[in-house]
Amino acid sequence: MTHRKQPQRILWYENLGFLAIILLSWAGEWLDVPQHVFGGTPHGDWQESATETLLVVLVWAAVHVSTKRLLARLHYLEGFLRVCAWCRKIGHGEDWLPLEQYFAKGFAVETSHGICPACAEKELMRARATRPA
Repeated sequence: MTHRKQPQRILWYENLGFLAIILLSWAGEWLDVPQHVFGGTPHGDWQESATETLLVVLVWAAVHVSTKRLLARLHYLEGFLRVCAWCRKIGHGEDWLPLEQYFAKGFAVETSHGICPACAEKELMRARATRPA
């Protein structure tokens, strides 16, 4: 499962939970559950269920917005690589791996070595400076 699908799944579970609350509220109204459970006279008050639904939707909206913001922040923070400041190994779960192993394990990408133009220039300058005249 990718990290991108997991937040969507959390939001779906949240939405289904709130929908279940609303459905239970209306089912209680339509089936007159309180009368069957506690006895007494029929209690048909659709305005009460409509008010409960409105309140549940307002709470859902606040929770949904907060959850989306938290998940976006979590996704942003999970995008950071943990790099050891001393040896430059990459944190991968509980392991600390050299860069090459991290790419091979974390992304199934093989690596090769090369030299960037800036480093090549530095090495060339250093070689020229240390070459005997």
